[in-house]
Amino acid sequence: MTTSCIVVNGIRIEYDDKSDAIGDDMETDWNAEAKGILKAEIARRHLTYKDLVDNLAAIGVVENEANLRNKVSRGGFSAGFFVQCLTAIGAHTVRLHEAD
Repeated sequence: MTTSCIVVNGIRIEYDDKSDAIGDDMETDWNAEAKGILKAEIARRHLTYKDLVDNLAAIGVVENEANLRNKVSRGGFSAGFFVQCLTAIGAHTVRLHEAD
């Protein structure tokens, strides 16, 4: 199991996820990173998947809750979908790593 941490607007958010990376343990699982960032942003705003479906609809993106939940759970979504979700929840900046 991989444990990651991101800092969003000064708030430290940790998440756990099983790695899908093939090969070397040092290889970064970018899908898990994107999934963790999106889940952390949703949690930070105290939103549900239903809220995200409604927010996506407001910007013209049609998605149902079950499909959304599956996409986020898998972490295998496009960069475009990632940006749509961040826009829908009002994320203007995202910090990828904690400052040293």
